[in-house]
Amino acid sequence: MIDYRSDNTGRAAPEILEALLRANDGTALGYGGDDWTGELQRRFGELFETAVRVFPVATGTAANALSLAALSPPWGLVYCSNLAHINVSEVNAAGFFGGGIKLVPVAGSHGRIHADAFAATLAAIMPGQSHRGQPAAINLTQPSDLGAVYRLDEVRAIADLAKSKGLKIHMDGARFGNAVARLGCTPAELTWRSGIDILSFGATKNGGALCDAIVVFTPELADSLAIQLRRAGQVWSKMRFASAQLLAYIADGLWLRLAEASNATAARIAAEISGIDTVTLLAPVDANLLFLEMPAATLDGLERDGFQFYRRSRTVGRFVCRFDTTEVEADALIAALRRHATAVRRAAE
Repeated sequence: MIDYRSDNTGRAAPEILEALLRANDGTALGYGGDDWTGELQRRFGELFETAVRVFPVATGTAANALSLAALSPPWGLVYCSNLAHINVSEVNAAGFFGGGIKLVPVAGSHGRIHADAFAATLAAIMPGQSHRGQPAAINLTQPSDLGAVYRLDEVRAIADLAKSKGLKIHMDGARFGNAVARLGCTPAELTWRSGIDILSFGATKNGGALCDAIVVFTPELADSLAIQLRRAGQVWSKMRFASAQLLAYIADGLWLRLAEASNATAARIAAEISGIDTVTLLAPVDANLLFLEMPAATLDGLERDGFQFYRRSRTVGRFVCRFDTTEVEADALIAALRRHATAVRRAAE
């Protein structure tokens, strides 16, 4: 079996596990009163070049839902891509934790919102409409759920529109490292310097073990979020172990090296299969995801060959590269796609 199902199916990076072992010594105050969690605030402040509040959480769903709950009142509208994870894969956790938040899809391409479409959506809401939900926030998934990355100017254009209407901006960064690695920018440039108020900072999909984080750039959001996290059961009792993972994740650029590795593997596969006429890339390969359309017989053949991946339809498969996907595994997928494409062509002759 060769696993391309997701980047959360792989190992945790050894550095993460070593950090857990180092933290497993002596006693430490619980619920974030430990030295590791204090150091986490300082180190993330250095990473993002500004003072931040960092909250380790168990899952990306918790990070997204509770971040949005901090940005919107229960009657608020939160705009997002129709393909956004919060819209299609989290059972409306944002609405649950936000007390009724309504998600409103906005048009775009490859899972990204278009600024023009967002402007048109906002323009259609007349002031004083007390019978409707009120615009409160927008979610940007970076990279998108089809693996396409927003450029800095695209993030800023959407953020400027949102700010002009008094909306807050949340970035779902489940694969934030992959986006930063792709763009070659700083974490600050992609977040608060582009108008982002709060970030779901992903680690699990990029070599982490057991936690992600919420990073708050707008100070007035932090105190109420801390209470919401406690109420939602998202405050770790032995917080030092969560914080130790995140400290190791960003130490010496580990998170970017892991992301660069998975991005590079996906890019190599995309380049090698670009000449196969029966295989079509459905979205740009900006990060570590490939969405491939091909004859159903080819996908059936890949499954028989032992490749694991998610089928989005009879003819569309999603293939995700992990930081530890090997060259041998990548070469095997490339060769299999070529072999099955040849078989399809011969069968058609």
